[in-house]
Amino acid sequence: MGAVALDFLFVWVPIAAAVAVIVGAASASTTAGVIVGIVVGLASLAYWFLGRSMLMARGGEHNGQTWGKQILGIRVVRDRGEPLDVGWALLRQILVKWLLFWVFGSSFLIPWVLNYLWPLWDDSDRALHDMIVTTHVVRA
Repeated sequence: MGAVALDFLFVWVPIAAAVAVIVGAASASTTAGVIVGIVVGLASLAYWFLGRSMLMARGGEHNGQTWGKQILGIRVVRDRGEPLDVGWALLRQILVKWLLFWVFGSSFLIPWVLNYLWPLWDDSDRALHDMIVTTHVVRA
């Protein structure tokens, strides 16, 4: 959860700065404010979905790490030992964590909560999303 919080900060601190720019642009021109708002919104979505997956699919010693995971010294690895590639990273981040647990799971709250609490009683400390995509988080 700490790595997710750090990754969140890497997205939202720049967005907060961009919002200040948007407010300034909007006060000067409504059109400029809308354009800046659209660009910032699309950039933040691109990072949150694609950027995090691309970071996790990097080769070498940082494979399986976002910036938050890198700071905390953890990484995601596949159960069979293969490096995390773009396909697995996208599957894990977008389809399972976001679509399954955030979009559908948060509608019922219980699946979303269970996903993040599951490591507390699981012998291998894995969340449900890790079990689905056959990955686990280890010390880097």
